[in-house]
Amino acid sequence: MSRHWRHKVEVAVLSFVGITGFLFLLQNDKKGPVLKEAMETPVTIPPIITGRPKPIAECQRNVTVANISGFAGLPDHIKDFLRYKHCKEFPLLLDMPDKCGGPDNSYDTFLLLAIKSSPGNYERREIIRKTWGQERTYAGVNIRRLFLSGQVANARDAKKTNQLLKIEAEENGDILQWDFLDSFFNLTLKQVLFHSWMEARCPGVRFVFNGDDDVFANTDNIIHYLLDVPGAGDEHLFVGQLITNVGPIREKWSKYYVPEQVTASKSYPPYCAGGGILMSGYTSRTIYKESLGIELFPIDDVYLGMCLEKAGLKPSSHMGIRTVGVRVPSSRLESFDPCYYKELLLVHRFVPYEMLVMWRAIHRPNLICGKRMEVYQSL
Repeated sequence: MSRHWRHKVEVAVLSFVGITGFLFLLQNDKKGPVLKEAMETPVTIPPIITGRPKPIAECQRNVTVANISGFAGLPDHIKDFLRYKHCKEFPLLLDMPDKCGGPDNSYDTFLLLAIKSSPGNYERREIIRKTWGQERTYAGVNIRRLFLSGQVANARDAKKTNQLLKIEAEENGDILQWDFLDSFFNLTLKQVLFHSWMEARCPGVRFVFNGDDDVFANTDNIIHYLLDVPGAGDEHLFVGQLITNVGPIREKWSKYYVPEQVTASKSYPPYCAGGGILMSGYTSRTIYKESLGIELFPIDDVYLGMCLEKAGLKPSSHMGIRTVGVRVPSSRLESFDPCYYKELLLVHRFVPYEMLVMWRAIHRPNLICGKRMEVYQSL
């Protein structure tokens, strides 16, 4: 072949390679920014799952309740309860799907602390995290913690508190938040949604502590008590401060006012005060199943009693659970003495700083009980 033709062939080959390479770069350039973005994305903790796998239709209010005799004269919060008591499903805004290690590994969680907390109660949650609500292994078993919350009514405040809860969830991994109004009459809804969540996420948990964020719980004592309970969570257990032979309060001034338009019954089933309750995983699952067929009732602890009654189970009393505080032998004695709390399981009504002071006091190695010791004063 002559030098002239060889030159033409080389030019043609180089041109083909050049054009092919140029087209390749153009095609790759369209994908380049995506690949670059993916490479530069830092490795982070898996995001918090929001919402549920299936969409939940917005629950519509029941307008027919306006026809109930005396409805117009009821307080607004009771009217709202009657309008929406059929609504039992709400989207999760903040979820902790791996709190118990997944459904298959949830048997490794011995005690799950499920603490009802309004969105703005940041200080209470922080103190609980540092004291009795610590996630830890104690006496060879695992303790895990969750705070249960809804949303505040005011849209401007909701924007701030939702951001607060999101920050807490990212930092501590312990927030469950649903898209409903967090109010006293919606505590039952919060309770039902938690049991539904637990059925899906943590079905094998051995025991559950269910209580408010203003209680002081001695989780050391709780663990020792539960370790001696037969059945390791597979048998019925529901203990607290037992309440029997009571019925609805009909006085409108009361926080617990329940009119006849809500229930005509004059008595409640036996139940435990909602400030703090211990239950087995078996009982928690039973409550979930029974709640599917029982309409919501505005008093959450009474509602749990209704679920137990339908299942043929009974609540029990425990002397170490004091939801109305500690009574001392004499008015001359200081009720905030750690010796009164060292052997208890739970006491209701503590402000945050008291939780920290008492937690440190009962864990002092030199605490000697048998005579009055004001250890807390030297902290």
